[in-house]
Amino acid sequence: MAKPHKLAHVVYMTRRFDEMIEWYQTVFEAKVVYRNPALAFLTYDDEHHRFALANLDILKPGGDGAAPTDIGVNHVAYTYEHVGDLLDNYERLKAVGIEPYWPVHHGMTLSMYYRDPDGNRMEFQVDTCSVAEANAMMMTEAFAANPIGVDYDADELLAKYRSGVPLELLTIQPDGPMAAIPAGHGMT
Repeated sequence: MAKPHKLAHVVYMTRRFDEMIEWYQTVFEAKVVYRNPALAFLTYDDEHHRFALANLDILKPGGDGAAPTDIGVNHVAYTYEHVGDLLDNYERLKAVGIEPYWPVHHGMTLSMYYRDPDGNRMEFQVDTCSVAEANAMMMTEAFAANPIGVDYDADELLAKYRSGVPLELLTIQPDGPMAAIPAGHGMT
């Protein structure tokens, strides 16, 4: 069985966006890699991001109606060593009836989001480029225009993998419109 080789990052939902950024900068001596009014990505080491903060005042305005469960951990991400491991795991889980609710290519990661029986969200991902390339990507206008990524068909990608398409070609972000964040992901 293919297993993740590292814990990648944690995403937090907050209504104290600036305060949270400052706290993570102070406590972890983290630097902001990317920031817009809705999202911030921070790191304290050689990973492209260890924390992401989602500003609920932008993503879910009107704080009076926000559920208490909106604030806090959105998901935890685990990185696989290469796309073959990610797809092998997808195939194994699908065979027992566990499927991702959101396969999305974020640009710097190819990702599949799952929910456990309690509804906790996790991201299984593979890096699609080096950390330096990911950091450079987050500084582009293209990333600012689409910081979410593009949806993809996991079965189609698995079929390409099984047919022998080279791994490096499987991680190229497909063309397409910005992915719609699924209902229940906590950002809609």
